[in-house]
Amino acid sequence: MDRKRVVVTGMGAITPLGQTPELFWENLVAGKSGIGPMTLCDPTDYPCRISGEVQNFDPVQFIPAREARRMARFSQLAVAAGLTAVECAKLDISKEDSFRVGVVLGNGNGGFPTLEENCRILASRGGMRMSPFFFPMILPNMASANVSHYTGARGYNSTATTACAASNQALGEALGIIRQGIADVVLAGGAEAGISQLGLAGFAVMRALSTRNEEPEKASRPFDAARDGFVPSEGSAILVLESLDHAVSRGANILAELAGFGCTADAGHLVQPEETGSAAAQAMKLALDDAGVSLDEVDYINAHGTSTPMNDAVETVAIKRLFGDRAYQIPISSTKSMIGHSLGASGSLEAAACVKTITERMIHPTVNYENPDPKCDLDYVPNQARQKDVRVVLSNAFGFGGQNACLVFKKFEG
Repeated sequence: MDRKRVVVTGMGAITPLGQTPELFWENLVAGKSGIGPMTLCDPTDYPCRISGEVQNFDPVQFIPAREARRMARFSQLAVAAGLTAVECAKLDISKEDSFRVGVVLGNGNGGFPTLEENCRILASRGGMRMSPFFFPMILPNMASANVSHYTGARGYNSTATTACAASNQALGEALGIIRQGIADVVLAGGAEAGISQLGLAGFAVMRALSTRNEEPEKASRPFDAARDGFVPSEGSAILVLESLDHAVSRGANILAELAGFGCTADAGHLVQPEETGSAAAQAMKLALDDAGVSLDEVDYINAHGTSTPMNDAVETVAIKRLFGDRAYQIPISSTKSMIGHSLGASGSLEAAACVKTITERMIHPTVNYENPDPKCDLDYVPNQARQKDVRVVLSNAFGFGGQNACLVFKKFEG
């Protein structure tokens, strides 16, 4: 029996570079930065005072005002991305068997700003003054719950919380759910909105963040020798995934195929990548094997590329470990160079960029690549977009806990 093929038929993206996939992509190709001074919390006492924020986001465009006030920002972003994706896919869930339409999202932190706010209330005014919506706002699964509520998708529902690998994990899980016949359609991706003093302090004491505050647009510089840490960010992207048969039966416009998923664990340090890159390389290999794609067929790699000294060097090692000499022939770029690191949402935003890479036949650049690093000596598509017919994309995501999740997208061919 042939395995079900899974295709992408719609996308929604709420990002620091625009609130549609089209605007997001246009700015990525132009090499524009979405990073600026941090406004979502007061960063005065911290070494990092910059972030990638979704500017002028109005949840009331998607959610009734009263309900939006009872929802944390990460859920608001997810609902906006989910509704936009469903509209893009021209999917009328009311005419579907809603129990055959699922939601699987990735999230790392839940409602961190809401958690911080209510802890302050607890300390200053007492616990009985906390919001009665505290738990329905902060729990990581509330993004998928709210997307289900607002779209009417009543099928398989899950949340991946594998740190920065969460969105790729969610997309990979959704791929398996459709292949198994549990759902015909899954809204899959991720959401994160954790910019807060609580989150800022946690990463600052680890010395994980960039301190290039005077030049926000130049702070995220993956693979550059002068990189000094990641820039915190936020956003959400959701892809409408369907079995090929279902998409064809309703006459959907097919954007690309999600063809493979691979997942491994470093089983080592909880916050540093394992230096040999063996588990990361294996996750990439598993994804390619799952997709039935050889190493020679990979046209582009969307890197995890966080702009931290260790991640970028180890990811480079892992790519060389798997691809050997061919690693030097594969264009690689980091979306995070322009939007920063949105943690659990990052894989979803990069997935949207991967689909656009295929449909637009263009590879977006890694901006701020100015100082070559001997440890990072591959083709990172520095500073300028590159025209290329891309048929196979490998997308990497590596998270705290040694979580490795990789996806393969392909140009759709019937």
